[in-house]
Amino acid sequence: MIAKVIVDVPANQTDRLFDYAIPKEWEEMIEPGMRVVVPFGPRKIQGFVISVVSESEHAKLKEISEVKDVTPVLTRELLDLGFWLTEKTLCYAVSALQVMLPAAMKANVTKTVVLGNKVNHEAAWVRMIENSGLKWDEFLSHFSHKELNRAIKNDELEVRYDVKEKTAPKTILSISAALTKDELRNEKEKMGNRAMKQQDIISFFLDNDGAISYKELMDVLDTTRSTIKSLVSKAILKEEEVELYRDPYKGRSFKPSEAMELTDLQKNAISPILESLENRQHGTFLIHGVTGSGKTEIYLQSIHRVLEQGKEAIVLVPEISLTPQMVTRFKSRFGSEVAVLHSGLSRGEKYDEWRKIHRKEVKVVVGARSAVFAPFTNLGIIIIDEEHESSYKQEENPRYHARDVAIKRGEHYQCPVVLGSATPSLESYARASKGVYTLIELLERVNKQAMPEVSIVDMREELRSGNRSMFSNELYDKLKVRLEKKEQTVLFLNRRGYSTFVMCRDCGFVVECPHCDISLTYHKMNGTMRCHYCGHEERFPSQCPECESEHIRFFGTGTQRVEEELTKILPEARVVRMDVDTTRRKGSHEKLLNQFGEGKADILLGTQMIAKGLDFPNVTLVGVLAGDAMLHLPDFRASEKTFQLLTQVSGRAGRHILPGEVIVQSYTPEHYSIEMAADHDFQSFYKREMVTRKQFGYPPFYFLAMVNVSHEELTKTVDVTEKITSFLKSKLSNASVVLGPVASPIPRIKDRYRYQCMIKYKTEPNLNDHLKEIQKHYSKDISRGGLQLTIDTQPYMMM
Repeated sequence: MIAKVIVDVPANQTDRLFDYAIPKEWEEMIEPGMRVVVPFGPRKIQGFVISVVSESEHAKLKEISEVKDVTPVLTRELLDLGFWLTEKTLCYAVSALQVMLPAAMKANVTKTVVLGNKVNHEAAWVRMIENSGLKWDEFLSHFSHKELNRAIKNDELEVRYDVKEKTAPKTILSISAALTKDELRNEKEKMGNRAMKQQDIISFFLDNDGAISYKELMDVLDTTRSTIKSLVSKAILKEEEVELYRDPYKGRSFKPSEAMELTDLQKNAISPILESLENRQHGTFLIHGVTGSGKTEIYLQSIHRVLEQGKEAIVLVPEISLTPQMVTRFKSRFGSEVAVLHSGLSRGEKYDEWRKIHRKEVKVVVGARSAVFAPFTNLGIIIIDEEHESSYKQEENPRYHARDVAIKRGEHYQCPVVLGSATPSLESYARASKGVYTLIELLERVNKQAMPEVSIVDMREELRSGNRSMFSNELYDKLKVRLEKKEQTVLFLNRRGYSTFVMCRDCGFVVECPHCDISLTYHKMNGTMRCHYCGHEERFPSQCPECESEHIRFFGTGTQRVEEELTKILPEARVVRMDVDTTRRKGSHEKLLNQFGEGKADILLGTQMIAKGLDFPNVTLVGVLAGDAMLHLPDFRASEKTFQLLTQVSGRAGRHILPGEVIVQSYTPEHYSIEMAADHDFQSFYKREMVTRKQFGYPPFYFLAMVNVSHEELTKTVDVTEKITSFLKSKLSNASVVLGPVASPIPRIKDRYRYQCMIKYKTEPNLNDHLKEIQKHYSKDISRGGLQLTIDTQPYMMM
């Protein structure tokens, strides 16, 4: 038998299937989707088995050296999905397959054979495999692969993966009864009036089944390790190493929640989804529901129906709204059926959560972008909450969008894909308007609560009236009222740090990063200026490096500075700040939110991470300090992102009984995206923005592709981009537009110059072939490490 393998060398020359002979003893064992180690030139590398065939066109084949998995880590469907991704995003096949596995599985693995659930006491290996198991190689020196395979299929044996890095399965020494219940009773009676502590322990095991750790047993019964040990030495109890999942939510109890009674609007919204579930039909549904309209309850009840059908569900949430609140809602409804995947987990925790999915121990996955690849084999629904979020697009290879992957998987399993948002992306809403997706509107809040009142403050007027503070008079007054009433406020500013740039007042010199063409941000905590692109850091200068003037100051405002200002003007206010700098440590995100939720703070100040998914009943005021911060970015989606962000942030106010108010401070208050966000008017914004997009030829009227080139020499960067642009112009139809070559909005990052060219097109059936040709042509320059060439067939990052 021959295995067709994709090897783990992401390069043009190796991006194809290689044939390897399967050694006789592994013939029945190797299946597509397993990882193997193969000889490749002088070294051995890892690869994925794609298929197993009986003949090869090559006469002489090398043999597979090692099998890394006992059961396939990728299903047939995920392998096919990998090749579809390769075509769609122009990446290497191995990159597409790697992205589906947790990081811990890309490390070295040691394998241990342990006893399964159905122990066959007749088998020869039972005596050899002790509590800690038997090393894989040692097992195979005594028994054949065939025997191992059969035993695994019968659940007599199991293979434990220990990743050599920090991510080996965690084990703990535990205690369980070595005797039956009747035998335990006899032992207890024999003791009579002696050894009462030992009798307490025996009584515990009469009332409880299974194993318990030493520590827990000692805590529950207030006993000592030596008392337990003496029962172990009498063979009444036994101790063994038990595998523990690293549970990020250990010690947290989730109060079970019941399904809520749906409103008439919610019933209408959920019925087409349930219908598609009953008919086992694939369809894409877009729920356009205002903030607080009860979208999450619709998700939960749809999943409940899926689980009743014995199927599985994937729920995607943007990384920043994977708040503890969101996790709690799913955990309390579906309990231990839920696995959670997000970047806040350690490598080991991610690996354990993934193994729960792979072993079919859970039915629901809640996670950020990569959770769309969860290795389920019987999917019933995929839900993408806040579908407009740009974090669903991966910015490195493979440059996929989670929405496209979800729809592809939905087609395969013939199941519904549900997209939900208060501010859908223009592309999705346009598809829904055309009937490509099914549009579901939820335009009222659940408890008939009014949307919050939004007032826009013109900061130019504030300046004219002599107010130089970052808080308008109106916002300051409202903050004071909230403090008096003991209500809470959320303040939003999408800039971390203390100030946005440092400038000399005499000569106008701005301190820039020496490695990137971008100004340094001042961080007051440690008195440094930092580049948010490459991490370069330097001390704040006492005088201007250019003219030696002492009038060098910081300008612009970041969250650190707002916090300082708040303590000056409202010293009685308790402020919690949430940004990248305060949430670096594990668990700090949750701690800060709990603090605010428990009423231990009056004001929650933060960046984008507080804009979504938060639901606090006592928040009645939301203040947006710079409503137009994103408006002037060189990005055709700038107005859309501004509208979405303002709508999302204002949705945090007045979600319960108390009415909410929102104040948006802006220097361009007359911009339509700000005015329409204040009126909560998505329809008008959609119509207005669509006119602009059509006029200038942007999505959803045109498709885009972007080629980015970077190199340490400016001339080389420009030269390559020019050649690519003229090649594309010669190959594409006249209806398509090729813009460029042009310097990127940030022309240099990490000492590399950056240029780009953009293609706008309606239909170009051969575009991917031409782009592949470009990749191939420059592959030598890329492999030598000098040139970087990225092609994005669906760009979201214009910078």
